[in-house]
Amino acid sequence: MNQPVVDSPVKSTSLTVTNLVKEYRVGGGLFGRTRDIVQAVSEVSLSIDGGQTFGLVGESGCGKSSLGRSVARLQSSDGGSILLGDQDITRVEGGGLRALRRRVQFVFQDPYASLNPRKSVRATLTEPLVIHGLHRGNHERRVEELLAQVGLNPAHADRFPHEFSGGQRQRLGIARALAVEPEVIVLDEPVSALDVSVQAGVLNLLDDLQRDLGLTYLFIAHDLSVVRHLSDRVGVMYLGRLVEEGPVDELYERPLHPYTQALLSAIPVPDPRTERARERIVLTGDVPSPVSPPSGCRFRTRCWKATEICAEVVPELAAPVHLASGDTHRVACHHPAERDVL
Repeated sequence: MNQPVVDSPVKSTSLTVTNLVKEYRVGGGLFGRTRDIVQAVSEVSLSIDGGQTFGLVGESGCGKSSLGRSVARLQSSDGGSILLGDQDITRVEGGGLRALRRRVQFVFQDPYASLNPRKSVRATLTEPLVIHGLHRGNHERRVEELLAQVGLNPAHADRFPHEFSGGQRQRLGIARALAVEPEVIVLDEPVSALDVSVQAGVLNLLDDLQRDLGLTYLFIAHDLSVVRHLSDRVGVMYLGRLVEEGPVDELYERPLHPYTQALLSAIPVPDPRTERARERIVLTGDVPSPVSPPSGCRFRTRCWKATEICAEVVPELAAPVHLASGDTHRVACHHPAERDVL
């Protein structure tokens, strides 16, 4: 008697970042002058379970894109480790990087700048197949499959990027990332340049692809309302450090760090009466220079809770909240407290 065929679950790959450091040297260099060091990422640790999405948010210049580029090995890191499954990819060099490119792909913020305007869609999507020796003798069919997979017409394969709208170009960027059948995709502000209605379509596409292919996402954004729709966990960065991290609903409903509370209070509420009545947190002062960040807690110069200990001791990213599910909600603050801002 024949047994029914059962589809095997899609195998997904976890990603673990531990104490990651990325620094840039800027200015100087002549006549013995010492160059300044920008601390873009300072000992950041996070983990993403296979097939899930980690949303990374923060103001411009906080280091989230530097972290994403380090995870995708578009640049080297200066310390820490990045485990893709059980492989430390910070140690991969030379020919091993080509194999790594198949496993981790990157989708850029600007879909037009990331596509070669002189190449047709067909040439753009065929190139990674040739480089990695995939689907030999069957490139035409694979290109058509990729276009259909991201919701584009396969008959438009011979068009050029300027013939597509912004949302369609971002779908092309996603198709190019999918061409090599990756396990992890780093999405760097993938919808920030798109209209709200177009954003929803791209986010739904990413959600469908993750479910169908078992993809693991690192989703970078500055818009917390966008991050909430796609993420399983969310981390908040400020001036190179991760200041809060936890399950998406827990972090949005019970934010513990003053910076997270300020970011959430800036999200508009669709009900005008509620919007007028609710509390808004307005941060004063400018973001300090990453070349010479404040001592202790880097957020203290803009924090209404700052005390003497905040200037003297760097707060650890600890877990003051252990959830009933066995999960944790971590925060790097000497004075964590819940505050209803939504």
